Amino acid sequence: MKETKQKNAILIHGAGSEDEYYSDQYPTLSNSHWLPWLSKQLMILNIPTVSLEIPNAYMPDYVVWKKEFERFDIDSETILVGHSCGGGFLVRWLSENDVKVEKVVLVAPWLDPEKRKGVDNDFFDFEMQKDLVSKTKGITLFVSKDDDNDIQISVNRILNNIDDIEKVEFKKHGHFTLNDMGTEEFPELLNKIKK
Repeated sequence: MKETKQKNAILIHGAGSEDEYYSDQYPTLSNSHWLPWLSKQLMILNIPTVSLEIPNAYMPDYVVWKKEFERFDIDSETILVGHSCGGGFLVRWLSENDVKVEKVVLVAPWLDPEKRKGVDNDFFDFEMQKDLVSKTKGITLFVSKDDDNDIQISVNRILNNIDDIEKVEFKKHGHFTLNDMGTEEFPELLNKIKK
């Protein structure tokens, strides 16, 4: 009997700050912003979902992120959602690995264009695969016009180096954080995954 694959989802948070990481005043990065809401909505749709919690995420180290990500089965039924550094990570990982996945959504992806202190210098030292979308059932990139300049630079770099990415632009969502959006709900993202 042939085994039927089931859709699943992996959500990847951004880097955050060291102060936020070690403060009990903030939730863990995997439980921040819209990630818990999205995880619950996908589970309601019978899509098993995991939201990664990357150790010491405030100091992005590609080897650590890759190890945490690859703990899970990733196949043609896997939906991938990356926020900020998590989106940049997905661009690199998909460019460097021969795997097919379901849909991919990059939310304000960040590629550290200004070489931020504390970031592994090799994290974003990679060549983007021009036809990366061919490994997916579509890549959508969400960006807000009022996000920081380094996000705008990262987004332009991705769009200039990878063909056929769908860009969805918002006006007042900032960096798609709870503070910027004013809500934990992100229906536009859920609808993009459901289509």
